[in-house]
Amino acid sequence: MKIKLTFLFDGGCPLCLRETNFLKKRDILNQIFFIDINSKDYNQSLFNDISYSEAMSNLHGIKENGEIIRGLDVLAYSYELVGLGWVYYPLKIKFLSPILRMVYKYWAKYRLQITGRPDIEKLCTSQCER
Repeated sequence: MKIKLTFLFDGGCPLCLRETNFLKKRDILNQIFFIDINSKDYNQSLFNDISYSEAMSNLHGIKENGEIIRGLDVLAYSYELVGLGWVYYPLKIKFLSPILRMVYKYWAKYRLQITGRPDIEKLCTSQCER
């Protein structure tokens, strides 16, 4: 099957890893290519120049046509690809979508703190470009 989405995830985040592992199990057609940005082999030039710090700030996906999608749009598209698109149907509801996106934005901003991890500056000492 053809890869329809490259999914950049933070393998050091326990909740992100749990979500990614769930999607991997459901992706029986192998339409999603999962990339752990925490891997020492992560090379941003292979992934539309999405830097480690940029990828850490928000979930990123790259569609087969090269379009970069972020945040909940990555999850919604991933769930659609694995046959569970209905899970993210609330994003299509006009009054709910802004609320859900605001909650996700909060999560993305504070997830390192929430999960008890070092801040981005400390994580970047070994990962980010100088």
